[in-house]
Amino acid sequence: MTATDRRPRDRTDRPAPAPRTGLGARLGDLAMGVRFAVTGGREGWARTLLTALGVGLGVTLLLAAASVPHLLQSREDRGRARTPAAAAETVHRADDTLLTATADTVFRGDTVHGTLLRPDGARPPAPPGVRDVPGPGEMVVSPALRELLASPQGKLLRDRLDDRVTGTIGDTGLVGPGELTYYAGSDTLTTEAGAHRVASFGARSEAEPLDPVLFVLLLVACVVLLTPVALFIATAVRFGGERRDRRLAALRLIGADARTTRWIAAGEALFGAVCGLVAGAGLFLLGRQFIGAVTVWEVNAFPADLTPVPALAALIAVAVPLAAVAVTLFALRGVTIEPLGVVRNAVTRRRRMWWRLPLPVAGLGILLLAGEFQQQDEAAPPFMIASGTVLVLLGIALLLPWAVEASAARLRGGPVPWQLATRRLQLSSGGAARAVSGITVAVAGAIALQMVFAAIQGDFMRVTGQDGRRAQLNLSLPTADVSTTRQMISDFRRTEGVRAIIAGIEADAARPGPRRTGEPFVPRTQFTVGDCPSLREMARIGSCRDGDVFVVHDSTGMVDDAYIGQTARPGKQVIFNLDSRTDEPDGPPRLWTVPKTARTVDSRKDPAGETRFGIFATPAAVDTGLLAAPVARAMVRTDPRVPDAAEYVRNTAARIDPLMSVATLQNLQRDKNYASVRTGLLIASAATMALIAASMLVSMVEQLRERRRLLSVLVAFGTRRATLGWSVLWQTALPVGLGLALAVAGGSGLGVTLLRLVGKSDPDWSVLWPPVATGAGLVLLVTLVSLPPLWRMMRPDGLRTE
Repeated sequence: MTATDRRPRDRTDRPAPAPRTGLGARLGDLAMGVRFAVTGGREGWARTLLTALGVGLGVTLLLAAASVPHLLQSREDRGRARTPAAAAETVHRADDTLLTATADTVFRGDTVHGTLLRPDGARPPAPPGVRDVPGPGEMVVSPALRELLASPQGKLLRDRLDDRVTGTIGDTGLVGPGELTYYAGSDTLTTEAGAHRVASFGARSEAEPLDPVLFVLLLVACVVLLTPVALFIATAVRFGGERRDRRLAALRLIGADARTTRWIAAGEALFGAVCGLVAGAGLFLLGRQFIGAVTVWEVNAFPADLTPVPALAALIAVAVPLAAVAVTLFALRGVTIEPLGVVRNAVTRRRRMWWRLPLPVAGLGILLLAGEFQQQDEAAPPFMIASGTVLVLLGIALLLPWAVEASAARLRGGPVPWQLATRRLQLSSGGAARAVSGITVAVAGAIALQMVFAAIQGDFMRVTGQDGRRAQLNLSLPTADVSTTRQMISDFRRTEGVRAIIAGIEADAARPGPRRTGEPFVPRTQFTVGDCPSLREMARIGSCRDGDVFVVHDSTGMVDDAYIGQTARPGKQVIFNLDSRTDEPDGPPRLWTVPKTARTVDSRKDPAGETRFGIFATPAAVDTGLLAAPVARAMVRTDPRVPDAAEYVRNTAARIDPLMSVATLQNLQRDKNYASVRTGLLIASAATMALIAASMLVSMVEQLRERRRLLSVLVAFGTRRATLGWSVLWQTALPVGLGLALAVAGGSGLGVTLLRLVGKSDPDWSVLWPPVATGAGLVLLVTLVSLPPLWRMMRPDGLRTE
């Protein structure tokens, strides 16, 4: 070994340190990115705040969606808790029982839930939220009902609910804070009048199983509503892409390798996402304090009801930051950032369609493989339906950037604003496509849902046969004496807004004498007393005058004429007080002879859709005092020129008897579950559209902020502000037009596939245009709102740099 060999090696001859690897190195890079985001000055904080705002809006809606199960369960629990408990055996009168009866009413379209209470002793059970059971002439009301009764708008309702208010129902006794509910005391309530005796409150009932078709609709709706939120969060964490690339180029210049720069960029996005997570949680907690003041389609909730399911909240808290890191790494996978320049500003590789198109095709294939089911006992495959729908919607979102780039590359010439817009899209179309991807997916999903709704609504509607043109309200009083019935008819005829009343007193009439050989019971038929105009609405009686009697046969053929003829025989007697259990008269026989002059006629459906038969008599032909257990029924025709005619009728009904039923005649009746699902989806759709509008505005402001220097340069060179404004509009209009075209194609394909899934094959194509028009109008509105920031960014001080 020579002396030269023994000389110490110069420090510059040492090998370069190996690049850092492993989890620790990646966490260090993320921490450095977070530090850059915090110490990046005004520009860094502006970028972070925009990202936090965008992510926060999405997180707010995700937390609201995660609260829906708890909200629905809370409302259902409180509703069951206040329902009188049904006992397996008859509840006998005791010191701790009471009588209850439902006395609901409607006021100007809003349902007012009412319950009459009559204690049997000194220790009656009180409903939830009620301290003491109200006495006769007293009532306790919900806060919303108290406010309505005290307002000028509630004057008509005060005439109906005229008891003295002695208390307010607590939150535990209300389904929602805006609910109109009352409990009123009564000293006339009896079981014979329809009341029920109970010993406690709190019904134990199993939930009605959801129809599989509605389950599919609900599952698809969840995917449709949440997918735009996820897309917007993915877009928000990429704000500031061009400025970030220049920063990363500087890091490459001082020696950082490509992998390190990507993870540092992911750290910046991670910080913005965490800030957005905190901001979203804050917005959610702030917004839910005001949820009680919002009522949408008669649905509202208490702030405590809007509590996320813990597992879903934890999933959101973990998934949003991880998604920020993953999206950033994915966005930079094809970007080579060199120390001396930003490669993104050079010509990049064109987007390919070959890997994008299979996604929606695969999604449709999965939905087709799910099969067809229509029966209640057939289970819907939730994983296949959800995954297929997600693939279709994501495929539409991924096809949009390719469609924008391919279309922009073929555009040439035109006015200056058009050329500025197309050139911008040719240089960087990704941001513009991402900005409208949410609206594209939302419109596609809305089209699919509307197609399914239009196809299945007939399955969840029942034709009642009621005729709202002949009468608008249907009234019935369970039992009453004849004098009360006559007074009822007279009171309704004098009620303001009533043009005509179709009224009748109904009872049973039987053939006198014992059963005959082979008869299981003594034949009996309906007996109806009414004036000529009323009877004419129930049978084809022709000419009529007071004192006439008619034998009415069932025109539908469901009741045999021979059976009616055994009782309704001209010249023969009938008995009114024959006990149906013993076939013996209940007291002295009440007999009446059918006149020989009684004419035989056919029945007709009344305005309520019912067919009546038997013996029809005018008031002068029979002593109504002979009738046993008469029932009063009436149908009211109101004057359309009196806006509150229905409320005047309900007030009259409440004065006669609070238990009188007043129903609106309608030809179609919707299934309860279908109506609930549709209402819930309308509420969620409104919230999603509001988020999309806010997200598009944030995305557009971020894009303008990125181009602030370029806009200032163009203005400095003499470009008119109006020209730049039109260029921004065209730059938004082209991606929006392509996005809506994709939404129509993809949404139609998804809708047709879902129709096959639920056993339908006749799509309604007219439902395509409302979602498209809504989406286009939303984009136009957001573009107009973004013009003021555009004017501010075109000032000369935009040329200033650091």
